[in-house]
Amino acid sequence: MPPLTGGLVAALLMTTGLKAQGINYLVALPVSMFVFHSIVGYPLTSWLLKKEGKRLVNEFNSLPASQKNSVAKLGNDDDLQSKHFFHLPQQYRTSSFILVKVSLVTLLSNLVAKAIHPFININVICLVFGIIAHQLGFLESHALNKDGVYDWLIYSLLAYIFSQLSITTHRQMGTIVIQIIVLIALGLLGMFIASTLLAKPFKMTWQMAYACSLTCLFGFPTDYILTSEVSREMAHNKEEENYLLAHMMPKMLVGGFATVSIASIIIASIFLKLL
Repeated sequence: MPPLTGGLVAALLMTTGLKAQGINYLVALPVSMFVFHSIVGYPLTSWLLKKEGKRLVNEFNSLPASQKNSVAKLGNDDDLQSKHFFHLPQQYRTSSFILVKVSLVTLLSNLVAKAIHPFININVICLVFGIIAHQLGFLESHALNKDGVYDWLIYSLLAYIFSQLSITTHRQMGTIVIQIIVLIALGLLGMFIASTLLAKPFKMTWQMAYACSLTCLFGFPTDYILTSEVSREMAHNKEEENYLLAHMMPKMLVGGFATVSIASIIIASIFLKLL
């Protein structure tokens, strides 16, 4: 369940937990699930976004000229930075300062997590403190990307996770693949039913609601990339592209944040206690 409803961190938590409990024959399951559900999620989400994009293009073209000129545009994080509680001058927004600030937030999160252990997983605490630090302006948006270490950290984490497969056999992998296919099929069916039922109350089409649900299969930055590419492909001009981005991008980003960054870690924390 945790790898199916989330991404990299959920897979890491489950592989570490399974290995710690000596359940080595299941270690390959969360890693394989992490790989397989992304393969399914990319084309399905892209198809749904194209359906929604086509509808939005027609909607935009039916708008009066006055409304077309006032199409909402995505905000600029840098413009909002000066409105936060913390505001460092530009000369202090260097790689060294960003790393120090991230390290301080991580250190504080670890101290709090140790104080309340084992009630809340440390990754959940880090997430909450990271959100608070960003909202106060202490941490910049996309801090690790601006620091140039995001890709390096992700590749290192991926290498560690895939190294867990070294203790599995070909026979175990063959059995796991069948389990993964069944679990993904059931997961997609459950998300489709939930999205169809909740689309109308949340004032979305079922395609948009289902696409938001499917963000749990990959999360950020894939949800950002898919939405940007589909908007660029479906639009015939910049105004249409801005209209598509304004209507689809916030939903997809919030969906990925809620599923992968929050829900999957909480679910993994609960399931780890059941091992």
